[in-house]
Amino acid sequence: MNLQEAVKVIKPLNKKSMEQAEKRWYSIAIPLHSLGKLQDAVTQIAGITGTNNVHLNKKALVVMCADNGVVAEGIAQSTQEVTLIISENFLKEKATASIMCKTVGAEIFPVDIGIAVDSKLINRKVMYGTRNMVKEPAMTREEVIQAIEVGIAMVAELKEKGYEIIATGEMGIGNTTTSSAITSVLLAESVEKVTGRGAGLSSEGLERKINTIKKAIALHKPNKEDVIDVLSKVGGLDVAGMMGVFLGGAALGVPVVIDGFISGVAALCAVRYCPRAKDYMLASHLSQEPASEMVLKALGIPGFLTCDMRLGEGTGAVTLYPILDIAIAVYNGMSTFKDNSMEEYVPYT
Repeated sequence: MNLQEAVKVIKPLNKKSMEQAEKRWYSIAIPLHSLGKLQDAVTQIAGITGTNNVHLNKKALVVMCADNGVVAEGIAQSTQEVTLIISENFLKEKATASIMCKTVGAEIFPVDIGIAVDSKLINRKVMYGTRNMVKEPAMTREEVIQAIEVGIAMVAELKEKGYEIIATGEMGIGNTTTSSAITSVLLAESVEKVTGRGAGLSSEGLERKINTIKKAIALHKPNKEDVIDVLSKVGGLDVAGMMGVFLGGAALGVPVVIDGFISGVAALCAVRYCPRAKDYMLASHLSQEPASEMVLKALGIPGFLTCDMRLGEGTGAVTLYPILDIAIAVYNGMSTFKDNSMEEYVPYT
């Protein structure tokens, strides 16, 4: 399924399934909407999957791994080689995200969409890292679309294998720089306002990062009305790949979980490209990166958790899985008012 085919088949959520899920919630012996966002999430998943028989027995985390040419400008605390080291640790259960996946019963799928060298990951490499956006566009439009279609294909492959929900994650030194650049353009906000310290830059390093983003935007003048143009000029392969996961989930009826700032930027790109995709997303947490709250506000999707996390890799998204398991267990297992010979609660009028 290519990008245009995916967008064409994205439709509104299944209202009948959502109504049936809401009816089930109203029938169980708890005060109305007393589980708040947990109830909303289950109802939304019913609409996404087209059935009120909600379960998430197979859960996945897709981590898009890629290098960014802009690292040459000294905008990151780590060198580019760290991308490969951390990415391959996902395979050894030595990375935070892989340890968390094992703990919550999810499976991790690290994808090499653009690491600067060959790796042992799932090979979907579009190119060996992006170009330095301060000197030339990071990618061509064709490379951006190819990366988006990698994400769509991953969703199709995982759905075929029976996975029922997908969390998004990323790994790539320099990717808070590209994400801040995208955010600045799409939200028409100043670079200073949307740019944070990433993995721990000094004040001098932060200033260099801000100036680098400003130079790239001034040089290329990305068109905020054209997401592909923005990604090609100042974006990253990991962001484009996750954008594809969000669009693929919407096209194929699979809920997709937003992680933190970078994943949120990918979700914003997907929604700007196809607004209907928004309904298929769940936001896991509010990252400590400065623009994270701005991105979620622009999306109109509230996060579940505020844990002061900023690690990336999909760690925030995976943290949502046990909460969803709890919500679904109550939804499926709770006794009803009728079972307890109790009068049902009714909304105040």
